[in-house]
Parts: sequence; structure tokens; C-alpha cells
Amino acid sequence: MADLSYDYDDEDLPDPSLKNILEQDTLQWIFVGGKGGVGKTTTSCCLGTQLAKHNKKTLIVSTDPAHNLSDAFCQKIGREPTPIQGFTNLSAMEIDATEDLDKMQRSMEDATGAGPDEDDSTGIQSLMTELTNSIPGIDEAMSFSELMKQVQNLDYDVVVFDTAPTGHTLRLLSFPTILEKAFGKLMDLKDRFGGLIGQAAGLFGGGSPDQVQEALLGRLEETRAIINKVNTAFQDPALTTFVCVCIPEFLSIYETERLVQELSKFGIDSHNIVVNQVLFPEKDAEELGEWYDSNKDDMQKEAREICGKMMARKRMQDKYIGQCFDLYGDDFHVILMPLLDHEVRGVEKLKDFSELLINPIDLEE
Repeated sequence: MADLSYDYDDEDLPDPSLKNILEQDTLQWIFVGGKGGVGKTTTSCCLGTQLAKHNKKTLIVSTDPAHNLSDAFCQKIGREPTPIQGFTNLSAMEIDATEDLDKMQRSMEDATGAGPDEDDSTGIQSLMTELTNSIPGIDEAMSFSELMKQVQNLDYDVVVFDTAPTGHTLRLLSFPTILEKAFGKLMDLKDRFGGLIGQAAGLFGGGSPDQVQEALLGRLEETRAIINKVNTAFQDPALTTFVCVCIPEFLSIYETERLVQELSKFGIDSHNIVVNQVLFPEKDAEELGEWYDSNKDDMQKEAREICGKMMARKRMQDKYIGQCFDLYGDDFHVILMPLLDHEVRGVEKLKDFSELLINPIDLEE
């Protein structure tokens, strides 16, 4: 059987840790992303605790609709920055895109003079619905703009984004393009039909026609300006980086490769990959196989079956870890994080586990 273990000279590879992030004082935005279920939230929380430990005022933001920050830190975290117990310089928040969009709609109704009555706001609602149906993703883009406007006004040295699974994250990165299309479409309608947009909304009691049109176009222009500014910052490697998270399995490695390529296409820096749930990172399958072969005859049947399954899993993991180093080892910091026999929940366990991001297991021991 071919040796599936990962064999490399680690002296020739980038440091297998996230020390490079802690040492880059100019970083303001750190995205943590990857396939669903690979440990993005744990990695985000651990990275946040290390940044805070190194005296950086840090905010962790969950953009995943299925929020897990509260579960990870074992404390209630809401839509506003919530101080994390045990820290003076670490906070977290979980955003709700739907609520952000509703809040934006209410502010537009106030700007156009629409009353609190349900009928008075129909014009704005119908316009927003039409815009959302015409340009998929515009609602998320405008919501993201509201988030970024809020975050930029907060006093933090660095923001860590615990992102949704890969597909949602790539949509987030495409928001500037979506907004350009939305603005172009609205301007085209304005040029072709004049005040018809506002008049149509006015008929439904959404304020005066000019106010409705100016409010919607003004909000989109404001949104576009914010996201274009943010996009410029995201494409600056001195300010922004993306940490890819995966596990040593085919689908996860494949998704990571897709993510790295898309990040490159968007001009976003990425040079760190965290590989979670690794069985005995300090040992390879061949070494464990020799131990198993020399001891299996003395084991009970159940023990042989358990160890046999563990060995099969270890060989598979080593195969994909080897592929990961082949793909990224020369240019990326690849960090192997061990599979533990307990969950990483609560501040103390997150602190302990986070040390392995900075002081990795010695693979040569």
C-alpha cells in the first residue's frame, strides 16, 4: 500500500501558526470562512481571544444566520456589541439581516413622511419588494451596508467576521457588483420614466412622489458609497485578510480550493488555512500503523475494530492533509488543529485551544 502520510520538511514552509496575524498591526478586518461544520466559529472565537490577549480591542461579528457565538462563549450575545466575560477588550455581536432591512425601510418611511399606519408605508414596501425581486441579493447588500456603517462607527482595533458557509460568504463579497447593477437599473428607470417611480409609490400613500424617489435613490447611493469604500479596504492586504478553515476530507479541501480561487478573483488577501479535527497531528499513519500491527493480536475483537476504524480515518486524513500541503504549503501558513475528546465551549477552553493557533503542535517530535 502506498504511504498516504504527509511528508515534508517544515523548515522550508511558512510558520504553521497564526502569529503572522497577531504581528500585523495594520490589520482591521479578518474574515474566517469555509464549508459548513468545519469549526469556523471556534476558530473565530479563538483568534479573537488571542487578538485580545495581545492588547487589541477586538470585536467578533457573526454574519451567519445560524448564530453560534452565544453557544461558543456560553453567554447571551445580541445585536449590539456584548462584552465577553473575562475580558476587558473583547466583544461580540450577532447580526440579523432581516431586522436590519426592516430598520432601513422604517427610516425611509420617516424620511418620506409616511405615517406609522400600515397603508401609509405600502409605497415604500412595494418599491423595496420590487427592487429585491428584480435584483437578487440587493436586500442582503443593503443590510450588509448598514452593518458596516455601524461597525465603522465603533471603536475597535480589529473586527473578526465569523462568516456563513462559503456560498453565502462569496455572495457577501459580490455585493459591490450587485449594488452597481441595482443603481444602474434604478437610474435607467429614472431616465426613462421620470418621476413615475415616485408617483406610483405616492398613489399608495408612501409620501410625496419626489420624496419617495429621492429617499430610495439616496439610500442606494449611500449604500453604494459605503460598500465601495469597504470593498477598497477589503482589497488592501495591509487592512484585510481571510482565514480559510477546513477539515481533512475531500469535500472540505475542494471547497477550500474554490474559496481561495474566488478570493483571489475578488483581490482579497488569503494566506492562512486552519485544518481542524486532525487525529494525532504529531503522528503519521505509518507510525501508528506499525504500532497497531504489533499490538492488534493482543486486543479484544471490539478493540481491534475500534482501532481499525481509527487507522482508516487517520490514513484518509493524512492523504488530504498531504494534498493540502501540496496545494498551499509553499505560500500559506497551514495550521493543524487536533481533534479533542471534549467540546471547545466557554472562555477557558477557548483560551486553551487558541494557544494551538499560535504555538502549534511540534510535528517533528
